[in-house]
Amino acid sequence: GKTAVMHKDEFGTADMFTYSFPSSDKEGCEASRRALLSQGYIISDANDNNVKGRRKFQSDDETHVEIEFNVVCAPNSKGSNSTTIFTNAVRDRYALKKNSSSASLGVGGIGSISLPFGASNDSMVKVASETIADAKLYGRFFDLVERYLDDVKKTDEAETVRSEEHTS
Repeated sequence: GKTAVMHKDEFGTADMFTYSFPSSDKEGCEASRRALLSQGYIISDANDNNVKGRRKFQSDDETHVEIEFNVVCAPNSKGSNSTTIFTNAVRDRYALKKNSSSASLGVGGIGSISLPFGASNDSMVKVASETIADAKLYGRFFDLVERYLDDVKKTDEAETVRSEEHTS
């Protein structure tokens, strides 16, 4: 079945989830943070070598999807001034669970009528959670990171120049 295929792929190509950039880990993670922000992700965690962002999608009234990106920036060998960015995106799917508890109301003359009190008890239940294995998604993410890396580097250069001016 399909599950067997998934397990076979557990250790497959690393290309999809990894990308090397000529930058420091700090710059790589800052560019990743900006890339996620530009796509409407809410950043829950960000430091020099780790970024976490989450975005909610509503596909229809009954289904709710959240995607969480985890980014780790690891500097490559000393002196190479390059960083590998490891990223994985997890998709959580929630479905509306209807709790149909209805209250009976005694009404004189016509017996009892049921009033649904469903809405107040409806809840979203997580029905699936999976790591997204879509090379296109990661490709677009890394393209964005590369674009923001230029901005980050310019900012860093400007700050370096400013700090040098102060020391002289």
